[in-house]
Amino acid sequence: MQGIYLKFYVHENRNHHHTLVYEWLLEQAKKLGIHGGSAFKAIAGFGRHGILHEDHFFELAGDLPVEVVFMLSEEEAERLLEMIRVEGLTLFYVRMPAEYGVINGEKSSATRGENS
Repeated sequence: MQGIYLKFYVHENRNHHHTLVYEWLLEQAKKLGIHGGSAFKAIAGFGRHGILHEDHFFELAGDLPVEVVFMLSEEEAERLLEMIRVEGLTLFYVRMPAEYGVINGEKSSATRGENS
């Protein structure tokens, strides 16, 4: 299937409505009926301000980049982006066309081992 790979970059300690932004994005996507999303914490990174953030053992409250990613239809991507615009959030994102699917997703459990 053809769709959109949508990725947001946020700082792990950034909040919106008293919720971490990466958690808020995942919650809002779920409310919009989007079937899945993931958040990945970086070990180091820098953004448009050029400040390097790195994970150190002694840091408790981090400011590392978090990627929040979704694989969506064009319509779902538009709805999610519009919802973020309406909320007034300023977020950097990457939007790319992508092909996606499920390998062996159509087989029933009774036929899964026949060709093994």
